[in-house]
Amino acid sequence: MSAIEAATEAAEELAEAVDRLRFADPVTHVYNPLRYAWQAHRQYLQMLNPEGCRVLFLGMNPGPWGMAQSGVPFGQIEAVKQWLGIDAPVGKPDNEHPKRPVEGLDCPRSEVSGQRLWGWIRERFGTPGDFFREHFVANYCPLVFMEASARNRTPDKLPAAEREPLVEACDDHLLKLLDALRPRFAVGVGMYAEKCLQRVARQVAENTAAEGHDLQVTRILHPSPASPAANRGWAPQATEQMIAAGVWQ
Repeated sequence: MSAIEAATEAAEELAEAVDRLRFADPVTHVYNPLRYAWQAHRQYLQMLNPEGCRVLFLGMNPGPWGMAQSGVPFGQIEAVKQWLGIDAPVGKPDNEHPKRPVEGLDCPRSEVSGQRLWGWIRERFGTPGDFFREHFVANYCPLVFMEASARNRTPDKLPAAEREPLVEACDDHLLKLLDALRPRFAVGVGMYAEKCLQRVARQVAENTAAEGHDLQVTRILHPSPASPAANRGWAPQATEQMIAAGVWQ
């Protein structure tokens, strides 16, 4: 099975697993773009190198103006349409928040984190083909959580009774993704993603010790505009971190 086929199968299984979960107040709306934006996400998965990747970037979960709209991790609309060339139609979540409508690739809003991340990647690699030859970007959790006010609620802020089954499903998917892609480096985009990688990497080490699969986990600064450090020249800092970790030269 190619890395593309394995990653696609794993994403389908993850979509089913998280659909079975239930969340209570203050979460009132949950979006699963692996469902309503599946065609776009599948197009994105097709960009994977069938042999896997050397470097896997991992984010936390979709932003309301990124993957929630486009089906692509950190999927800022312009980058998804103009650089990645994704053109699949995007549907609607079952329970849409009136303040957070899903407009798909016609969404006029821009996710700053995605603009920074994909802009950084485009600046360094030039073409998607050159990037995806050895790299891939994924999210740990596929769900968007919103409160009645439309405030975003991240997975780490969920109560333990809701968080634990979510973590179990997402850890299982990440383990399958790492097994399929067999990266040399797994880069957490932010501290939360790094911790998820560290936890699952221990399982990878146990499962693949005999095969000599040496996975190194590291981290780059999250590009969120809510981070004062990220607003002081995020791209140069991220590049410096990649070089310091030995991922890039």
